[in-house]
Amino acid sequence: MFAFVRLVVSEVRAWLSTLRRVGLRVFLALTALQALIVGVLVAMAEFRKRRRGPREGFPWEDQPEIRMESGENWLKIYAYGVSLYEAMLEEIEAAEGEIFVGTFIWKGDEVGRRFVEALARKADEGIAVYVVFDGLANVFVPPSFKRFPEQIHRLHFRPLSGPARILNPRNIFRFHRHVMSVDGKVAFLGGYNIGSLYAAGWRDTHVRVRGAAAREVDNAFVDFWNAHRTGELPRITPNKERDWNPAVRVRRNDPYMRIFPIREMYIEAIDRANSHVYLTHAYFVPDRALKAHLIDATRRGVDVQVLVPEQSNHITADWLARRHFHELLEAGVRIFLYRHIMIHSKTATVDGVWSTVGSANIDRYSMLGNYELNIEVYSRTLAAQMERMFDVDKTNAEELTLQEWERRPLPAKLVERTLASLSPLV
Repeated sequence: MFAFVRLVVSEVRAWLSTLRRVGLRVFLALTALQALIVGVLVAMAEFRKRRRGPREGFPWEDQPEIRMESGENWLKIYAYGVSLYEAMLEEIEAAEGEIFVGTFIWKGDEVGRRFVEALARKADEGIAVYVVFDGLANVFVPPSFKRFPEQIHRLHFRPLSGPARILNPRNIFRFHRHVMSVDGKVAFLGGYNIGSLYAAGWRDTHVRVRGAAAREVDNAFVDFWNAHRTGELPRITPNKERDWNPAVRVRRNDPYMRIFPIREMYIEAIDRANSHVYLTHAYFVPDRALKAHLIDATRRGVDVQVLVPEQSNHITADWLARRHFHELLEAGVRIFLYRHIMIHSKTATVDGVWSTVGSANIDRYSMLGNYELNIEVYSRTLAAQMERMFDVDKTNAEELTLQEWERRPLPAKLVERTLASLSPLV
């Protein structure tokens, strides 16, 4: 009897060992296939980009600054980088006490140098200047540029230099905010990085905030700086009163503090929608809950429209987004593909009342990983401008229909299925 039991146990162990070996081989084969496909897609995208060369020109409208219906705040939307950068540089020049600048990418080109030179001049005048930029996003920016003049307090966030830093698991969480605050009186935030490419070559969205709400942007920068500054950098002492206006809220995703309110903000806004939901996102890879809420909204008669790039600067994200298209289109969600140029905006507006502009994409990195910053606004006046901006963007977009999507080639469907398991990494 015991011999029989030992024989069965031995056979089960052998079977499990074989199963593990087969499973490992399948996993490695799938990983290799995915890597090969991603490599081919990236190479093809790079070839197309070089063949067509840089592009500029897209429809946009300048919209006036508005005064909020409640509280002492004024907001202005920027949909064109040239205008935005000039406005930011003007505010830098007018600074009287302190300037905070944080960005994901800071190119060492003409626009990047203009910002550094303007900040250095103010620092020479005695203005306290603090800047943050991400270490991974700027890995190919020349080291000489990233040093910055010594009078500027500079936080190079988690640079990938040396094995210890490369292998640090915290390095997966990046500083993805795009923000500037001057004297706690005026602030900018949105999707724009700093660089010549983004001035006229990308369609993006930023918002300028004047008034008490600017202090909330200011506070988010101070908290980040004090939590992550290195030993030689000074601590910033918070010295401004906080704002409690519920119509304007600054939402921050912060892995260090383990808070991720932006995803909750989106889900709640979609869940409350009665009339329409308009989303514009550079990278759109919704998780199960977000997708379910979009589909539920269409089932109760809400007009849900999503605007995404036809081809973004991250081809893998495009393919991961496409695996969701069939289910969304079948449910009645309308999808528009922005053509000819990269749209990098991260915006939404709901029911002519609620709007958000910020740095967070609808993907796992932004919703549950990176340091992000969005502004949430309850204002019919701003929502009307956001809707107008959405309509203008659609003039440069083509609507994707379910029938058209179902006719896509079989190889495309196979690539989508093969890459599907990469979604949690994006």
